[in-house]
Amino acid sequence: MTAHELVGVWRPESFHDIDSAGTSHEGPLGSEPRGLLSYSADGHVCVTMMRTGPARPERGNYMSYAGTWRREGDRVVHTIDVAPESGWLGTEQSRDLELDRDELVLHGTALVGRPQRRVPRWRRITGDAV
Repeated sequence: MTAHELVGVWRPESFHDIDSAGTSHEGPLGSEPRGLLSYSADGHVCVTMMRTGPARPERGNYMSYAGTWRREGDRVVHTIDVAPESGWLGTEQSRDLELDRDELVLHGTALVGRPQRRVPRWRRITGDAV
């Protein structure tokens, strides 16, 4: 897998969390969030997602950040330059990745809250689907 294979714009298909016992739970933005993930060829990344179901103020309804990205084997590392939380700035968020043509699954640790694995599944936007 090459870094170039990630370049493009992706739309979320699902999002769930996996706790320390291995149990799957609905993700913080619901099981079917809306949003975009964009990887540019020159190494920039931008992600923005929102909840589509009923608002849940205690969990948040919107998440976004931007910065740079790089590939490290079967991982992608996002370095955050712009974020709603100052504690995220300058951090490196490493994600295990699975890529099957136009489907991308990222496994990473939650940025906030209790330690757990976050697993968003993305589908590449192609042609006039943007």
